[in-house]
Amino acid sequence: MRKLHVAAFISLDGVIQAPGGPEEDRSGGFAHGGWVVPNFDEALGEEVDRFFAPPQALLLGRKTYDIFAAHWPHQTDTFADALNAMPKYVATRSPRPLDWTNSHAIGPDAVSAVRALKAEEGPDLLTQGSADLIQSLLKADLVDRFTLLIFPLVLGHGKRLFDGEAAPAGLRLLGSRTTDQGVVVARYERSGEIASGSFAMETPSEDEMKRRTEING
Repeated sequence: MRKLHVAAFISLDGVIQAPGGPEEDRSGGFAHGGWVVPNFDEALGEEVDRFFAPPQALLLGRKTYDIFAAHWPHQTDTFADALNAMPKYVATRSPRPLDWTNSHAIGPDAVSAVRALKAEEGPDLLTQGSADLIQSLLKADLVDRFTLLIFPLVLGHGKRLFDGEAAPAGLRLLGSRTTDQGVVVARYERSGEIASGSFAMETPSEDEMKRRTEING
């Protein structure tokens, strides 16, 4: 059984759009592309290496796939070599071919395809970018782990990691780290259903009872 791991560069207000450069994704008039670069340091590089460590298979939406496919095959370092060799599963409706090495279309029904992939034996699935795809996976409750690299900035608008009807889930913190540049790296895994409790008084006050009556009609 494979696990599905969502790893995301994310602003404090939840935006994940165009972290690597101004031309990655200008949709919606997004004007802040490349916001990761000024805070990227050696410590952050170590964390990126950690979640890309093999064995992994990339799971990407078509837009992110095209961004990666236009960049990584043209790089010659060991990180690029590892990324180029990974299996890539792409949620796409486009008839255009997938020319990046070891790429496989999973079709337009990403939820069913990913559910089938998770049931197979093989390397865990890792997402990058792919905001629309992730919304579908969160809604279908298919995500097992998160690595969030939280940057010390507010972008105001843009595509967000949690921007839909994500299935409720309890999470357990596996570990965290803060870089010298102020980026908080937090790793989580699913821990079951959401637990709840109450700080209310055991015997509600008259004011509290009145409040409840007013808000509940």
